Amino acid sequence: MKTFAMTGGATGIGAAVKEQLIARGDKVVVVDIKNANIEADLSTSEGRQHAIDQLQVLCAYGIDGFIACAGLGPHVTPFSLITQVNFFGATVVIEGITALLKAKQGSVVVVSSNSAALPGLNDDYLNALLNNDEDKACEIIADLDGHNAYAGSKNALARWMRRKTPELMAQGIRINAVAPGMTVTPLTDQVFADETYGQAMQDFSKMIPAGFMATPEMIADSIVFLLDPASRYVCGSVLFVDGGQDALLRADNF
Repeated sequence: MKTFAMTGGATGIGAAVKEQLIARGDKVVVVDIKNANIEADLSTSEGRQHAIDQLQVLCAYGIDGFIACAGLGPHVTPFSLITQVNFFGATVVIEGITALLKAKQGSVVVVSSNSAALPGLNDDYLNALLNNDEDKACEIIADLDGHNAYAGSKNALARWMRRKTPELMAQGIRINAVAPGMTVTPLTDQVFADETYGQAMQDFSKMIPAGFMATPEMIADSIVFLLDPASRYVCGSVLFVDGGQDALLRADNF
């Protein structure tokens, strides 16, 4: 039995990952704002530290894999919450449990998005995130929009993962990202119903070469693959799991 930890395991992709790991006999420790093994608000520094402290207690012998799955959609306000949860709620916790991952030569998967590759993101916002300046990032995003908050946080998360890869790999810790496309989850349903972003999201969903949106289980399959020894030489990769949508929009970029 292996020990995995994750943020955001209540619904959608996170719940599908949790179910797959538990079904094969693994232990899964979930961090979420409610109904979790560790209840923590990842939008705050205190909540992130509480999550780290409790993971050190519940996973004292090490962590075989960690999935940063907690995230908020572009419809959430204030936009700073998206920034705080999607980016800092992932990076700070990963930094804080590095010793636990090293103890088991564990693997990390962060959940980005295929929207992270879309054009028009604010460079000042991205730079603030990548410079680990939370106050500045929250200040900048307050004057922007939900697209920048969401896609920008996911873009910066993927880039942070890439930059972190050599350091972690040298310690035996693999880190990768999945970039899901449109997936049938409660979060997607909320965005579809949003007055500001709903129509754009519905239009975007029609541009999937596969012809249909993913199920959470499809994304979970890819995450579990990246956690397992079958992918033992894969590190620093961003795996698009989006039915061909990114290839449609950016055929010459990979």
